[in-house]
Amino acid sequence: MSQSLIDAAKASLLAYNDKNWDAVSQALTADIEYDEVATHRKVVGTADVIAAWKGWATALPDSRATFGAAHASGNTAVIEMTWHGTHSGPLQMPSGAVPATGKKIEIRAVQIIGLAPDGKTRSVRHYFDMATMLAQLGIAGVGA
Repeated sequence: MSQSLIDAAKASLLAYNDKNWDAVSQALTADIEYDEVATHRKVVGTADVIAAWKGWATALPDSRATFGAAHASGNTAVIEMTWHGTHSGPLQMPSGAVPATGKKIEIRAVQIIGLAPDGKTRSVRHYFDMATMLAQLGIAGVGA
């Protein structure tokens, strides 16, 4: 296992934790491909990835990842994490914005992160349980 690969893979997540968008931008390749499996959202390019992540930060301003197991091979890292946060802003859903509930989330997730030779993140497949998150927020009946 390459700790330096894992550290590079965590760079954009740590920058997200701090809501440091400049650091997020520096950790991503210009042509980053982000696949958010739970929402069926796929975006390409640093600006669009940051816009998607800012949407989560608007809904859950204190959102942050804590890390569990991590594995690396070649130019790919797999990182287990738990997302924590409080729903204190509008959450954008296909049916419209869901007003803040004030409720907390704690959901487990996995990201499969592909790194470019320079150590920047070039692809992310993000798996998390949307149904659990919606249930924790008390909005499980909202169309996803």
